[in-house]
Amino acid sequence: MLVHYKCPNCGADMGFDSASGHLACDSCGHEEHIDTFDDVNITQSFEEDEAKEYHCENCGAVVLTDADTTATSCSFCGAGVVLADRLSGELAPAKVIPFTISKEEAMQAFKKWCKNGRLTPKGFMTADRVKNITGMYVPFWMYDLDNDVEVKATGTKVRTYRRGDYRYTETKYYRVHRDIDISYLKVPVDASEKMDDELMDKLEPYDYNKLEGFKTPYLAGYLAEKYNYTDDELFDRVKAKIRGFLDTYIGSTVRGYTSVNYEQKNIRTKKANSYYVLLPVWMVYYDFDKQEHTFAMNGQTGKIVGKPPLSYSKAALWFSGIAGGSFVLFKTIAIMLGGDIL
Repeated sequence: MLVHYKCPNCGADMGFDSASGHLACDSCGHEEHIDTFDDVNITQSFEEDEAKEYHCENCGAVVLTDADTTATSCSFCGAGVVLADRLSGELAPAKVIPFTISKEEAMQAFKKWCKNGRLTPKGFMTADRVKNITGMYVPFWMYDLDNDVEVKATGTKVRTYRRGDYRYTETKYYRVHRDIDISYLKVPVDASEKMDDELMDKLEPYDYNKLEGFKTPYLAGYLAEKYNYTDDELFDRVKAKIRGFLDTYIGSTVRGYTSVNYEQKNIRTKKANSYYVLLPVWMVYYDFDKQEHTFAMNGQTGKIVGKPPLSYSKAALWFSGIAGGSFVLFKTIAIMLGGDIL
């Protein structure tokens, strides 16, 4: 089932407008509030492991998608379409954060970001080789996690003092025990096998207070995919993701010691809740020096992540400048102290 959102004023296709948060018509400027559109009743199903063929209701052309796509556009007429039968039942997202940055704003922000690269090649900084920029709703599982933590450790306090001609070092040992209950809410993990996990992690944080109840009109005009992994399959990854935060918190409860030796650190993580959400991402594909570089932008905050190419000549000058500055500083200090420089 292909879902088109037609303008009731002129009949053209409507898409989600990131500025107004409404469905908007590019032809006549008419807007419709998303809440005025009834939810689509979905009865069709599909084979998950196969591509599926749809027919565009706008021009009649065939829209061929892989099994993961839930929103796309017709290659012939350009109309944004939502594959509603792939958003039903267990595949229906609970929440979505709509795009707040338009394609034009994303492009301007990316060009500005490129120009700020101190160690990137001059040609890259012009940002004139952008191959494509695509707005995509990426599937995530979001977890509420309860953690029971038991810690046993030995802490030391070392004191050094003098008596007469002698210096003494006193070391006291303390048994440390902590029972901690700590919860984390809305921890996201991307659930698409196509997306780079590290890149998606670096896009955080999103403002999760802006999560909206899912409605298919939010997807109109953008690409979207369904999840490839269930919340159970990603549970080990979300536990690994919060481990660093837990270790930092545990460390904050064990202060005032010269050293701490952890003998036992038991962490039991339970899933209090999990829900399927779609988060907005602008994917930027940039051709430079015969290679394609991929960057991602948070479609809500504008944060850009990725690895730009490195200019070795700029890097050499930068490091030589640091080394030269250090040498001058060292020489000045040596002269002040009456020392010699080799």
